[in-house]
Amino acid sequence: MNTDLLTVEAALRAVLDRCVPLPTRSLPLSMVRGRVLMEDIAATCDSPPFDKSVVDGYAVRSSDLSGADRVLVLGETILAGKIPTRTLGRREAALIMTGAPIPPGADAVVMIERTRCEDHRVYCDDSAVERGRNIMPRGREMKSGDLLLARGDVLNSARLGILASVGRTSVPVIPAPRVTIVPTGDELVEPDQVPGPGQIRNSNAVVLEGLVANAGGIPLMHAIAPDDEGLLTESLKEGLDSDVLLITGGVSAGQRDLVPETLIRLGVECVFHKVRLKPGKPLWFGVGPREGDRPRTLVFGLPGNPVSGIVGFLLFARPALEFLQGRSDHADQLPSFPLAAGFRHTGERPTFHPCKLRAGALEPLPWGGSADLRTVGQADGFAHFPAGDRVYEPGDVVGFLDLS
Repeated sequence: MNTDLLTVEAALRAVLDRCVPLPTRSLPLSMVRGRVLMEDIAATCDSPPFDKSVVDGYAVRSSDLSGADRVLVLGETILAGKIPTRTLGRREAALIMTGAPIPPGADAVVMIERTRCEDHRVYCDDSAVERGRNIMPRGREMKSGDLLLARGDVLNSARLGILASVGRTSVPVIPAPRVTIVPTGDELVEPDQVPGPGQIRNSNAVVLEGLVANAGGIPLMHAIAPDDEGLLTESLKEGLDSDVLLITGGVSAGQRDLVPETLIRLGVECVFHKVRLKPGKPLWFGVGPREGDRPRTLVFGLPGNPVSGIVGFLLFARPALEFLQGRSDHADQLPSFPLAAGFRHTGERPTFHPCKLRAGALEPLPWGGSADLRTVGQADGFAHFPAGDRVYEPGDVVGFLDLS
């Protein structure tokens, strides 16, 4: 265990150094949106598999409409899902639906809105009909053997459609991490209960549930663990069965802050405790005991003050969840924006201050400190002010920790 007070950068490196992407699993398409694909996907056939019409209209020979006579004889009707029964004759038009195959002999489609049909005669209003109009040729979207999706791609809705179009109903992906959230403290009651003297409602777990879901994890809510050694041990032991264990409260230096010692007894290796950070200094991080080939559980002990827990999650747990899911797009540096107003920062720790992001500029909000969740509810994220006393002027550029 490192007993020095780590910088945010050093603490994040220590977290990510202990992250291993979760083992690959084959899952149905209904369960893989947002997951990282772990296999190259190639086209198994041409798409479309034939020249097809992209509009409702009439399949024609363009050469038949090159002169002044623009009247054609009505031939067969070709519905979507059906195939033409014969070659299109000269000066003939076949009524065709969107998606239907182009009949042999035809080389263009005139939109039905540019025609009129009377007594089996089709009158074309287009002044010129060029070869290939309103036709998607065979293989225009993909040809057999084309690489469609690559290992490492994140599966969005369009990519799921591509998988379905080539007959894949399941694919290998990195699954969503299971994240157990254990709130601790005798002072907590559930949100549906009326707090007694000295008690508060458990809001931290609800906040973390949303943050975990936004980060692609599966939040597993645990009942409140009281400040009792035996009951706390039982709760944390259950949480170690998940990929990530988030604990709120009980990690400071108070007499009833039992979480660190309990974790150590359960075989969790402490990597660091406390970070040079405001809010969120008491943050605790460790890794669970080894169990076969399974990646060790990542354990985050987040401070009980709600804003401290949010900042700790965004800085350390969220990047860890991205890593577990095989995402390699984590930015080493926070994005930067100019300040919309001046700000005075004091203190030896870097501060993450709630702010709004408006028109490309950060507007720090009046804030009451790490217990002030209401202000964070009005914020888009946190402005990052480095350690040291400084008066910031409007237009000075600072980092931004996104809350979304």
